[in-house]
Amino acid sequence: MFTRREFLVTAAALGATSSLSTPALAQQKPAFQLDPKFAPQEVSIKADYAPGQILVLPRSHFLYFVTAPRKAIRYGVGVGKAGLEFTGSAIIQVKKEWPTWRPTQEMIERDPKTYGKFKDNDYVEPGGPQNPLGARALYLFQNGKDTYFRIHGTTQPWSIGQSVSNGCIRMINEHVTDLYERVPVGTPVTVI
Repeated sequence: MFTRREFLVTAAALGATSSLSTPALAQQKPAFQLDPKFAPQEVSIKADYAPGQILVLPRSHFLYFVTAPRKAIRYGVGVGKAGLEFTGSAIIQVKKEWPTWRPTQEMIERDPKTYGKFKDNDYVEPGGPQNPLGARALYLFQNGKDTYFRIHGTTQPWSIGQSVSNGCIRMINEHVTDLYERVPVGTPVTVI
């Protein structure tokens, strides 16, 4: 049984804790909310692309997976910064779940502050929730050669709808996982 003194000390401690935690809670970032237009949705498309193809329109920040003539599933994406974007046609030659990652030498030279831990070594970021490629990666090849561009997940979901990457096409992890399950190796990709 509590004594009166123990009861008062406990009540005072609880009151102090709640008054201290209220400002801390108020300073927490609100949860990320994806703009609904970037959520996956079935849409009609004007161009005639064969079912099973992927079409990316970087300026509008959308990726389309063609499901039937003039029908597609549209996903919101983040794309490359000006001068770093990929355009043209490619084939998905490799698919990886929780891929490893290492920036290209050009990325390390362009932004040594961000990629300094990769300079002058062979370190590779292991796959997992902190890896910049996110949950899945689809590797784009041209004429049998790796372009070093990927369609992949991201640890920065707020970048969807923006042109901020080093050229890759970023998707929300849940969305890239959905796309990953739909597309086989050999899927053609067109980025306009």
